[in-house]
Amino acid sequence: MRALKIFLRVIDTVNEWVAKVMSWAILLIVAATVYEVVMRYVFNSPTEWVFEFNYLLHGPYFLLLGAYTLAVRGHVNVDIFYGRLSPRKKALVDLVTAPVFFFFLIMMVRFGTKFALTSLAFRERLSSAWAPPIYPVKLVIPVAAALLFLQGLAKFIRDIHLALTGRDGEL
Repeated sequence: MRALKIFLRVIDTVNEWVAKVMSWAILLIVAATVYEVVMRYVFNSPTEWVFEFNYLLHGPYFLLLGAYTLAVRGHVNVDIFYGRLSPRKKALVDLVTAPVFFFFLIMMVRFGTKFALTSLAFRERLSSAWAPPIYPVKLVIPVAAALLFLQGLAKFIRDIHLALTGRDGEL
């Protein structure tokens, strides 16, 4: 049981660390957007790169924060029914729906990896005047899916424990 607690804590810690690092990206996105607004409306000299820069940061930002959002139970639920359930019944519902979650993530890892490696092999770039590389962003897809899969596995284990014992927060 101790090893399982350590395993779950490592998953939580990794995703929390990734979220803390990625949370700083929002400052870059805001700074670039403010820069674009000032350049466009004050100096009448719009940039060619800010839209793509923000585009390239938003993808990893949202993808990599998905696992942490799952850890803190921040994803949207259909609370009409789910919100009225006891924690034990919520765990049971989550266990029943988990195969769909894991199937989706396995496909995302599988096809995301193929998609990212193809992009890397061609050193894919956006077709614009700035032409930044896009393969680093595509490489984030399978990594984020794997992190979300691990966080889902941690939740699945905790849900099994809660469904069997009725005790929450022990793992």
